[in-house]
Amino acid sequence: MDPCTDDEIPNYTMLEQYELKITEDSSTGALAATSIWGILRGLETFSQLLHPTSEDELQINVTSISDFPRFAHRGILIDTSRHFMPMPKLLKVIDGMAFNKLNVFHWHITDDQSFPYESKKFPELSEKGSYLPTHVYSQNDVSYIIKYSASRGIRVVVEFDTPGHTRCWGIAKPELLTPCYTSDVPNGDLGPMDPTKDLTYTFMEELLTEVVEVFPDNYLHLGGDEVGYECWMSNPNITEFMQANNITSYNKLEGYYIKKLIDISDNLKMTSIVWEEVFTNVGDIPKETLIHVWKDGWQNTSNEVTKSGFQTLISSCWYLDHLSTGGDWVKFYNCEPTNFGGTEAQQKLIVGGEACMWAEVVNEYNLESRIWPRASATAEKLWSAKEADDVNHAEKRIEEHTCRMNKRGIQAQPPNGAGFCEI
Repeated sequence: MDPCTDDEIPNYTMLEQYELKITEDSSTGALAATSIWGILRGLETFSQLLHPTSEDELQINVTSISDFPRFAHRGILIDTSRHFMPMPKLLKVIDGMAFNKLNVFHWHITDDQSFPYESKKFPELSEKGSYLPTHVYSQNDVSYIIKYSASRGIRVVVEFDTPGHTRCWGIAKPELLTPCYTSDVPNGDLGPMDPTKDLTYTFMEELLTEVVEVFPDNYLHLGGDEVGYECWMSNPNITEFMQANNITSYNKLEGYYIKKLIDISDNLKMTSIVWEEVFTNVGDIPKETLIHVWKDGWQNTSNEVTKSGFQTLISSCWYLDHLSTGGDWVKFYNCEPTNFGGTEAQQKLIVGGEACMWAEVVNEYNLESRIWPRASATAEKLWSAKEADDVNHAEKRIEEHTCRMNKRGIQAQPPNGAGFCEI
């Protein structure tokens, strides 16, 4: 294994396979991997194989394991706009991810409600757009999160969602957003980003240039979901622009914006990730773009996306904010991301998935318990071989792992109903 350096960070192509052998005649065992990331995964497995004895000692069974992940991208999305998540809570989530061999922290850092990222270039965005001056992530905070994650083999992929989900941007930069009209008169409301202005793209280029310097991963999530067209439809300047540029639909206007944004990302040497609406509404986007599928009917969408040759992420069946009473990890476990009817070549374009923790009704006090152990089911599906196990066998294992996470300080909720954890 090549030696690693203190500033090395994981990336999409990181190697995570490892071999772990514990034999009867060995007092040490052996863990081998081709990268530090594989060593980290192997050490996590080793820690889970240890069991306490009645003499307060630890024991481990003889074993031989050759292990590797099925998917390269295994993530959790955390929304820090709807409710601000303090740094210690984010670090606890990252700890839990490491315990479950998840490797991508998708940071949905801004949305309509607040802008908690401190930009050096545009400090007014967080000064005016955050909930409170204390509800902001400084660039030192971001750097710490990235290093903390990297030391656990976890990438940090940031999302600045546009052209929709940007109302808080308009508090500091109203000129970026589209004025809404009623009966041909401005009504004081602001809609999505104004795609007709050169200053919109100049601003986005300056902001994203800073962002990619702060966040070193090679992937950048550009959002692109849930763009409401009502404000664009009401604005006569938008109509005039569309007529002058032969843009015949609002889908194509959205495409005009998104393509320019992807061009900016490409020029910054980044690979763009976008939500599925960009594929559905826009079309004609670069084949290198990664499509993130999140809506119901994901099987049909995944089939169409992969048939068109795009790599794909799945989140549709792993929405952590959709909560039902005990045991709902089972539906997470039963979701197989390649079960969409595509060919073998199409299935290979599924690069992984993410469990999404949207924060409309989640804050620092229930964040951990909403995520764990439900996301553990997602983690196992994304790591293990297809149909490696079934729910009946997994039930006992996830119960044990929940107790293990509790002992490690993670506030994971009981997965299956009544029971207890051994001390």
